[in-house]
Amino acid sequence: MMQPGHVADVMGGVAILGSRVLSTQDLEAAVVTGLPKRALRLTLARGCASAQHARALLYRVVSEATYKRRSRLTAAESERTERLARVIAAAEYVWDNRDDAREWLTKPHPELEGRPPLEAALTELGARRAEELLDRLFYGIPA
Repeated sequence: MMQPGHVADVMGGVAILGSRVLSTQDLEAAVVTGLPKRALRLTLARGCASAQHARALLYRVVSEATYKRRSRLTAAESERTERLARVIAAAEYVWDNRDDAREWLTKPHPELEGRPPLEAALTELGARRAEELLDRLFYGIPA
């Protein structure tokens, strides 16, 4: 299971979240109260291969006008942000290299109907499927 602190680091850590995340309870509290919108931008910058790709995904999580108008994400938008950060953190853990993880996250995968894992992670079920693939890679289980 992914460590909540690593997920928080993907979203910007203490500097962005305002407090240390040591447990799933801490992470949930940050998500429920609404993450700063910068957490979403930092998460996508870490997982996407280009600024253009990050911008496109950002506006699939929250509309452009809404993003520009607010300083915090809603609980639902924060949940999507945490989900993306969790998949990015898991990929970084499995690959033990940010660049390799980013490459895996942004390349189409046959077991995700040709979608990149980061795109699949926009939904809860897609994120679960991406995490299952990462678990199989980590434990050497054939696909």
